[in-house]
Amino acid sequence: MSMPSALDTEQARTRLPDLTVIDVRTPGEYASGHLPGAVNIPLDQLPRALPALREAADRSGLLVVCASGARSEDARGTLAAHGVTAATLTGGTSAWADAGHDLHRPATAGRAAWSMERQVRFTAGAVVLAGLGLGLCRPAWRLLSAGIGAGLVYSAVSDTCGMAAVLARLPHNRPRAADLDAALAALARR
Repeated sequence: MSMPSALDTEQARTRLPDLTVIDVRTPGEYASGHLPGAVNIPLDQLPRALPALREAADRSGLLVVCASGARSEDARGTLAAHGVTAATLTGGTSAWADAGHDLHRPATAGRAAWSMERQVRFTAGAVVLAGLGLGLCRPAWRLLSAGIGAGLVYSAVSDTCGMAAVLARLPHNRPRAADLDAALAALARR
């Protein structure tokens, strides 16, 4: 049976035992809740994981997920360019949770990680407020707020997010080498 390029939540739930699920979100987002059995390989780490992903795709179907489906579609394209067939989860983990399916969360001490969307909203809001506050002293600082507003409009129109790309590089959103090595080892055991 061939693998379609996208699965809805019910198709994915039904096929889950036969799929290798790769979550391409940041480690912090992954920790906030992921599909059962998903392995975290952040989008920017796909090139390093290609050999393991190729082997996993040969053994079972490969399902790539993210929060909404945008990053997983990018990942599917990258994999396809390297000859690896994969499907995406339509609507991502958000649609999975909205359909009433459980998200697994690792048992960790401390606070839960923020999703990338929440991090972007917080950062954009904080910069806008800072620009408006500083604009009381020097009106030119209001341009900072205008720049963020323009960036958000561009982000919506282009369906890309430069701020998310920058935030993904922060230490709490980066995988430790040991985490990626463990993910690759988990793929090899499947």
